[in-house]
Amino acid sequence: MRPLGPCQNRPVTEVFAHRGLHRVERENTVAAFLEARSAGADGVELDVRRTVDGALVVHHDADIEGVGAIAALHCRDLPAEVPALAEAMTACANLRVNVEIKNDPAGPEYDGTGALAGQVVTALAEMDRLGDVVISCFDLPTCEAVRRLHPTVDVGWLIDWRADPAPTVEVAVEFGLSAIHPFFHRVDADLVTHAHQRGLDVNVWTVNAVDQMERLATLGVDVIITDEVVDALAVLARLGTRL
Repeated sequence: MRPLGPCQNRPVTEVFAHRGLHRVERENTVAAFLEARSAGADGVELDVRRTVDGALVVHHDADIEGVGAIAALHCRDLPAEVPALAEAMTACANLRVNVEIKNDPAGPEYDGTGALAGQVVTALAEMDRLGDVVISCFDLPTCEAVRRLHPTVDVGWLIDWRADPAPTVEVAVEFGLSAIHPFFHRVDADLVTHAHQRGLDVNVWTVNAVDQMERLATLGVDVIITDEVVDALAVLARLGTRL
């Protein structure tokens, strides 16, 4: 349920730091996550991939420049700044975390078996973090696998920026998901209203312009994922959409 601010009839919009506070630190690193917490973000968004020896690590791109494809590398061969998922989650203590599973059907490392989803769910359960994460993916079968594996963890379906998100609401409901994660430019009042009526959160990415932050907060989106955390926090404070 979306929490309401004091003396308000509108939900509180949260701010998630996209790949951590990477305006001051390298993205998807422990330092970036710590900076996000210091800046007052409600949460962070991070990306998880799997190495050839089965380690869950945090990095956006499939390849590490000058090193190689993560799916073909051993964990020991990764640069020091690439954290294990466990390290990243420790750095995100007391924050909500959007754990995006990178599982591209067009990529050679694609896992269509649900094993990667299961590994992520198991790892987060062992860390006792399933209660403060939303697990997301662009790949709907991966989202479905997460839901099958755990009945209550929050699961968000990332929607491609080129796609109309309106039809995704009923699909997400059908598969028992918790949220849709549309590209911000595709979000309007009808989408937010429909999703909320159907019990879904609307978590939007990646919102960096102040006017768009204002527009989306006014619409009542649940999470703004942004590179500009300080600006977003200031906008929401001004609009009165923060506790």
